[in-house]
Amino acid sequence: MNISLIVGWVISIGLVLYGIFSGGKISDFIDPPSLAITIGGTIGCLIASFPLSYLAGVPKKFSMALFPKKYKPEKYIGEIVEYAKIARGRGLLALEESANGCKDPFMKSALMLIVDANDADKVRGMLDDAINFMCDRHDNGRAFFEKGVGIFPAFGMLGTLVGLVNMLATMDSNPDGLASGMATALITTFYGSLFANVFFAPLASSLQNVHNDELLCMQIIEEGVLAIAAGSNPRYIQEKLEFMLPKSAQTSSTPSES
Repeated sequence: MNISLIVGWVISIGLVLYGIFSGGKISDFIDPPSLAITIGGTIGCLIASFPLSYLAGVPKKFSMALFPKKYKPEKYIGEIVEYAKIARGRGLLALEESANGCKDPFMKSALMLIVDANDADKVRGMLDDAINFMCDRHDNGRAFFEKGVGIFPAFGMLGTLVGLVNMLATMDSNPDGLASGMATALITTFYGSLFANVFFAPLASSLQNVHNDELLCMQIIEEGVLAIAAGSNPRYIQEKLEFMLPKSAQTSSTPSES
């Protein structure tokens, strides 16, 4: 589970509730018409913005944000170094058997491309295309939550305007209700800001973080496989790939050449 996401939600919601209870009561912040405008309006707009085939996959994207796949770039570097040892000692054709046992489909495809003696520029172009397509898919997957971040405050403001119009329309006949009417009008802005910034923005950020981790691993695979195809030694490949990692993740150890 994405612990940081859950902890962030607990802290945010907890402090909001603390602010509510320190100066009032929770019932002051519950207004069904405002909820209907803000949540209902946003949901309707999101449904209108995406095809049904896309909307059917939103629960899966939500699950991915809560339970993100863990990527370990160091593990990929270690595997690539082992493949480099095989290629250096026995030739590129010897990689075919190892590649067939590779669990990562992108790594397997990249290895098979160099085993088939494809031109290095052609291999790089195909791998770049695969990475770009992955980026497009992930951008499309985050679009629902990113759009929600923009729509929620807009409907919150729309609800506030509706409340203000209703309040001003009855001000002559009920001047004593001005304060309560203003509070009700502002509640929709509160709802819009709350759902956009506490829920939808962190979900979009969580998916972005997963994307960044996968992108780094794919870039490591691309550079590593191309280095193997160029006949580089394992020590050089490991050092080259470790430069792609954050400084704290880099190791000082280097593999022995075979």
